[in-house]
Amino acid sequence: MQEKGFEDAKPVIAALKSRGVFSIGAAGFCWGGKVVVNLASSDDIQAAVVLHPSRITEDEIKEVKVPIAILGAEIDHSSPPEQLKQFGEMLSTKSEFDSFVKIFPGVAHGWTVRYNAEDESAVKIAEEAHEDMLNWFVKYVK
Repeated sequence: MQEKGFEDAKPVIAALKSRGVFSIGAAGFCWGGKVVVNLASSDDIQAAVVLHPSRITEDEIKEVKVPIAILGAEIDHSSPPEQLKQFGEMLSTKSEFDSFVKIFPGVAHGWTVRYNAEDESAVKIAEEAHEDMLNWFVKYVK
């Protein structure tokens, strides 16, 4: 499924570029994170953000070549914080671009999209992640 997402993104990116848009960022949530990491290993995008990603491998992280932010949950069996921190350590060895890993305390996988809108603290921490994502794109997608 992730390979299909990667291939499906290509014509969208091509359409943007055909209209003069050459600075493109991509965000991926859960399985979409794997798609975005694969895009970040190509020349198709200029920045990437993955939020509570799933099924990303060390080999895929090694191939990343654009600024990437990884926003993870403290409680996540799909992408445990220890794994995301390890990805951050791997990315930090690449001086040619910036990377950032942030683990959000007390939240579970999916917290940025599946939260109770009436729970003030859940809304606040989801909005914090959304703001981090937008700030990353403002900084790197020019």
